[in-house]
Formats: sequence, structure tokens, C-alpha cells
Amino acid sequence: MGVTGSGKSSVGEALAPLVGARYFDGDNLHPPANIAKMSRGEPLTDEDRWPWLAKVGQTLASADDMVIVGCSALKRAYRDRIRDVAGDAVVFIHLAGSQSVIAARLHERRGHFMPPALLSSQFASLEPPGPDERAIEVDIDQSFDAVIAEIAGKLERAQA
Repeated sequence: MGVTGSGKSSVGEALAPLVGARYFDGDNLHPPANIAKMSRGEPLTDEDRWPWLAKVGQTLASADDMVIVGCSALKRAYRDRIRDVAGDAVVFIHLAGSQSVIAARLHERRGHFMPPALLSSQFASLEPPGPDERAIEVDIDQSFDAVIAEIAGKLERAQA
């Protein structure tokens, strides 16, 4: 989980084989109307997100093995919706970084529907996971390999 440009897709794709999971990009679970809205630079409303969050939860719930779904899950209510559908075993991995670090990454990214202009609205909506949520927070202002290693290590300790 994290704001746009935090590395959800890249991290999910690299992490999945290391931990024996399958990866699904949450962007692919959005209905076309959501993609069109974001492509126009319009932030999604909660009403836009509810069906998508349910689909994220269904993807997690339908798996017989470990699954990683990259999705923003910016608000506690969104994470609650995912847990309501998928079950309480969901662990959120929060890819945390400063707005300046992520803005720099967004300006390097090519071919993604989400414009950098929406980053501020994402940070305005962000409610980092609370201590009562099953979550791992990782600072993304380090090398990609270090991010992956940190997450893998924290997941291993969480499952022990």
C-alpha cells in the first residue's frame, strides 16, 4: 500500500517470488471508469473506490496460497473494507516516503495513467496504518534491493 509512485507494482513483482506468493496489480482491478477519471487528473471519490476495494479483497480471499495485491489502501476505512472481504489475515505493507522523494520518482515514470498532479491529493488522503493494524512500514528512501530485503525480513519475522 502507499501513494502513487511509492513503488507498489515494482516491489510487489520483485517480492512475490522471494516469499512464494503470486502478485496482482491492483490497478488492473479498477473499473474502466476509475482509470478514465484518474487519467483526466481527477481524484477518485470514496464511492468510486468501494467496488474496487471489494475486488481487491475478493482477489485476496479467493487465493489458496499467498497473494500480494498492490493497491493504495490510503485510508483506514479502505483497509477495513479489504479486511472485511478478505479476512483478518491480511498484512498491509506500507511503502512510506516523503512527498519530495515520491514526486521525483513520478517525474521519471513513463506510461502510467496516474498523473503526478494527483500526488498531493493522495498525501492529503493518506492515513498510515495504526498500531492496531497488521502492517509493516518500510521507508522507500533507500535502494530498491534494501526495500525488498527489509520487507522480506519483516514478513518472515511476522509469520514466525
